[in-house]
Amino acid sequence: MIQDKNEPETASTPEDSKNAAGITVSDMEELISILKEKDTSAAYKALQELERISDETGALYGHTAEFADMIKSDKYVLRVRGFRLFCRQARWDKDYILDENIDEALLILKDEKPTAVRQALAALAEIVAYKPELRETVKEAVSDLNYMKYKETMHSLIAKDIQDVLDRIKAAEE
Repeated sequence: MIQDKNEPETASTPEDSKNAAGITVSDMEELISILKEKDTSAAYKALQELERISDETGALYGHTAEFADMIKSDKYVLRVRGFRLFCRQARWDKDYILDENIDEALLILKDEKPTAVRQALAALAEIVAYKPELRETVKEAVSDLNYMKYKETMHSLIAKDIQDVLDRIKAAEE
């Protein structure tokens, strides 16, 4: 039977029904599982897809605490992936999960890997845009960031990233 595209899709189970981003619950669970695997290429593709879903719908909001837990990982790639997805949930955060976890999440700004810090600084744009009550917390954490501990080649890059976050905060408050 051909389904009229204006009719809602019917599914045998909730896991088979597609959300607003056109993805099933079981597909999202699979992507989150891939996100945690060693295959960095597959994990990065999963991260990009999960970020796209997060931009379009709040379907991943229920996983915000899981993303916050990933930030505590011993593996820097998991910390970064978790932080990026944690920040992406800012627009959907009606239960203040980000607020409850922000202090611990911002510890990533003290990561030993400068690439982790740079990605974290970029991800903060979501929090700055959608969580005005967290801007001061973000501003303090970013302002306290000691980028001098990294290789000299990273200093100007991280300083620029910090300034970008501070500029976003200033623009959002005007």
